[in-house]
Amino acid sequence: MQPFGPANPHPLSTTKTELVWEGKYDEYGNRREVDAAGLVMPLQRIETVDEPRARTEAQGGLFDTQKAHLDDFRNMLIWGDNKLVAASLLKDLRGKVDLVYIDPPFDVGADFTMDVALGDAQETVDKDQSALEMVAYRDTWGKGLDSYLQMLYERLTLIRELLSEAGSIYVHVDSRMNSAVRLLLDELFGPENFRNEITWIRSASHNDAEGQYGRVKDSLLYYGKGETVTLNTIYQPYSESYLAAEWRLVPSGRYYKSENMLDPRGSMREFDFHGTVARWRTSPEKMEALWEAPQTDVPDSHGRIKLGKDGKPIKRCRIVFLDEVPGVPLSDLWDDVPYIAGGAHEAQGYKTQKPEALLERVITASSNAGDLIADFFCGSGTTGAVAERLGRRWIMADLGRFAIHTSRKRLIELQRELHNDGKPYRAFDVFNLGRYERQWWQKERLKGADEEHRRVVLEFYRAEPLTRAASPLLHGRKGSTLCHVDGIDSVFNRDEAKAVARAAKEDGAHEVACLAWEFEMDLRMLCDALEREHGVRIKLIQIPREIMEKNRKEPPPFLEVATLQAEPVFRSQDGKRVVDIKLKRFIPSLAEVPTKELEVLQERAVKSGFDFIDFWAVDFNYRNGGPFNHHWQDYRTRKDRSLKTLSEQSYAYLRKGKYTACVKVVDIFGCDTSISVPVDYA
Repeated sequence: MQPFGPANPHPLSTTKTELVWEGKYDEYGNRREVDAAGLVMPLQRIETVDEPRARTEAQGGLFDTQKAHLDDFRNMLIWGDNKLVAASLLKDLRGKVDLVYIDPPFDVGADFTMDVALGDAQETVDKDQSALEMVAYRDTWGKGLDSYLQMLYERLTLIRELLSEAGSIYVHVDSRMNSAVRLLLDELFGPENFRNEITWIRSASHNDAEGQYGRVKDSLLYYGKGETVTLNTIYQPYSESYLAAEWRLVPSGRYYKSENMLDPRGSMREFDFHGTVARWRTSPEKMEALWEAPQTDVPDSHGRIKLGKDGKPIKRCRIVFLDEVPGVPLSDLWDDVPYIAGGAHEAQGYKTQKPEALLERVITASSNAGDLIADFFCGSGTTGAVAERLGRRWIMADLGRFAIHTSRKRLIELQRELHNDGKPYRAFDVFNLGRYERQWWQKERLKGADEEHRRVVLEFYRAEPLTRAASPLLHGRKGSTLCHVDGIDSVFNRDEAKAVARAAKEDGAHEVACLAWEFEMDLRMLCDALEREHGVRIKLIQIPREIMEKNRKEPPPFLEVATLQAEPVFRSQDGKRVVDIKLKRFIPSLAEVPTKELEVLQERAVKSGFDFIDFWAVDFNYRNGGPFNHHWQDYRTRKDRSLKTLSEQSYAYLRKGKYTACVKVVDIFGCDTSISVPVDYA
């Protein structure tokens, strides 16, 4: 082999500077590309939320057009894996997003257990991650920084395609992820499009740091899509020390200072300005305009020119008043935005929630009214709430049901507030992708075998596998109950429920248990109809995350999804027959309760199920297969923990007939269930 040297350069001698992580290249050294087309999935609209307008129209009144929502765009709140979400948005929104802010999880040792309020008392219970979130988090950190960078690389690649040519992105990181994520952004957006690393001083120093200084700052890495970006200058007030040193008070009560008008580069020609010869920084005509300006009460002045004791213009001669200048342009050090205190008005109980003031600064600086803002790790919905207040359009996505619920409730409250203040607002829709990636366990532990996955689930469920089933949809039997085990990388959906119900009926069963990691939103309502149609009880049972634990032998609890009952209540009002909906019974699913607390809460869930309701809503004229339209809703807030169990809509249908109302309940863990309520409007 020829030795390396000038005639045979070593491969590393010509390699460019590059950030490399495990997974960036395949076994053959080829760069792994993001298959955007292969990730595209249909977005299913499951809810429409236009609270004040929907409520007013449902009551038969006319909606005040002066307070009506803007009809140019319906904002989007999307439940699902943000990689799939971003890819699915490309068809309609490629190059149309003006600003992206993301706050990806960067705390590898974080405890995602949350305290959630229970009932109308100041009592809390623990909430765990959902199975989806847990698997996604393990995917993110399964190989440490390598898998984290791969996760971000895939999403940022798709986000870049969504951004407009003048669009910007802000990526929120801490000191542990800063350097690696910045190199990743340099690679994707180009180092020439790096704008700023903004330092946010989020809190004061703590005493709990050992062997290091207290961590008090985060960073916002700000990049543009291209050479030109939208950036509106934000000004801050001058400091007290600067005002005391530079500004003077005049009898009129205004503060002024005199600015230097000499040419700093010495490139201007000299001229005599009312007795003072100098290289002035502007033309004789403009200087003369300052001289002829209306007189002020600044002592020793003429127009807007300050004079010396000899009556001639001084070098610092231009008079400027404090109320005429905007302030100091905002720098990349933000130390005036405090972190959210626990009792703050905007606090949503989210550990990673960022203050509205922070997002207001980002959105104000890098977008204009009507622009489209996106956040693919939306958490408690701060980005959407601020964008709505500022008259921007928005798209938010998150993998967690609790995040979607928190954001939905927050935006409904904001709709009411804006409507009551006479300000315009936009409606928003809630979307669902229909399936999600759940392959970590399958790939790492089951070697991709779905049959092995079903065997393990049935074993923990204490069910007997069926060797010769009448249908490939029936996988096991527990007593007289047939069992269907859904795929590990899918969400049990409407079509599957219909097919399983038919298969169980054809097999002569009266009950079938459908075990799945996740269920499509609003599925319980469909199952109620299928039970009446086929005479087969359908149990929707969530597969507990604990079965993925290494060396586990004892089966964890398998819990059925929530049980909900409601009925119509009729009365006469103003000569018309009106209807409301009354909640009769609710037993929540406790799938996201830590095992140690499960036994205590199970008894309370049966006896006092309403304590577990955080939000409920009614669509009085639900169309099967269509989205849920929020006609009325009630929910608990941090300040008001009360909850109505009878709606106050007084809904009147246009004509007599049989109708279907849909009731949606969301529990304190963010899990929702819906049922259909027949309404005989005679």
